[in-house]
Amino acid sequence: MARDLTELRDLIATHARPDLRTAFDGLTLSKVETSEPDYSLTEPLLVVMAQGGKRLLLGDQTFDYRAGDLFIVTTDLPVSGHFVGASTKTPALGLGLTLRADAIAPLLRQAPPVRRTASAAIATGPASPEILDAAIRLVRLLETPADLPVLAPLIERELLWRLLTGPHGDVIRQIGLADSSLAHVNRAIHWIRDNYAEPLRVPDLADLAGLSPAAFHRHFRSITNLSPLQFQKRIRLQEARSLLAARPRDIAGVGHLVGYDSPSQFNREYRRLFGTPPGADAARLRS
Repeated sequence: MARDLTELRDLIATHARPDLRTAFDGLTLSKVETSEPDYSLTEPLLVVMAQGGKRLLLGDQTFDYRAGDLFIVTTDLPVSGHFVGASTKTPALGLGLTLRADAIAPLLRQAPPVRRTASAAIATGPASPEILDAAIRLVRLLETPADLPVLAPLIERELLWRLLTGPHGDVIRQIGLADSSLAHVNRAIHWIRDNYAEPLRVPDLADLAGLSPAAFHRHFRSITNLSPLQFQKRIRLQEARSLLAARPRDIAGVGHLVGYDSPSQFNREYRRLFGTPPGADAARLRS
């Protein structure tokens, strides 16, 4: 295990770029040298940590993962967190692989059956030796570009199979099932993500998801650990923070753009989430 982590760490440190991307679509490599808090909208993703660790917050839940652990997220979620102890001398190093429904679905016919419940959208735990070995071989392919388009999809398939047949198989399975509770809730999540500035009516979202209002609310909170209104608010405020970096003097305008008619409410909720008023935060971001 220690030898595998050392090789994975060295490979990521060698090939990581500022934009995180690699020559294989869906594979990202990160090298983070700061422990500053960050706020982001996730996508379905597998992360394998090779060095350092991260603490992630979603609603009232905290998730910790460190070197040798994996982190799984199955849908778009507004999360916050920070890398623990990351610095220029000891950066946090990790591998990310996009979890695609069209790659998972064909494997479900051969995967062992698991319970069909509304699984939470985030899972963490130790990475098995088989997953670490496959992750190393995948990153190593970046050094032989001619092999990458042929062999990388095979290793991606191997990683997905290891996940499906491992302790988090029920979580991964939800991504590939067209009729899972995650698939139903995802319709609403995608609508909120794309229309975050619009008024939100839970009965309309329930219709979109094909669920009764009571079932929709129950599944939505089970998966995201947030109510639909809390989810929308997080996306609004995180989008506002991105906009303020470019428009630091237009606080009221930015608040209106993301769906706030009341500047005082925007200021209050922004400060509650980020710990500082939008004007001061925008100045700090620009500096």
